[in-house]
Amino acid sequence: MSTVEQIEAEIRQLPRKQRQQVAERLNAQLWPSGFGPEVEQVWADTVKGRLDDLDSGRVQGVPAAQVFARARRVLGRR
Repeated sequence: MSTVEQIEAEIRQLPRKQRQQVAERLNAQLWPSGFGPEVEQVWADTVKGRLDDLDSGRVQGVPAAQVFARARRVLGRR
């Protein structure tokens, strides 16, 4: 297992709030200028709505492997 895979596995074990904090910190490092507050708020509202939909059972998640396989088919990269 690579170092990246090990880190990812450890992050998956964290509670949601801590995973969110890790994501926010990595995002800030990758895009230090960030986005405007309006964009950040729309993004936060969108994410919260989607998480609420998942948590409530209104929608069901799709396994990442299935999503990526479909994306590869659509893009012609089998």
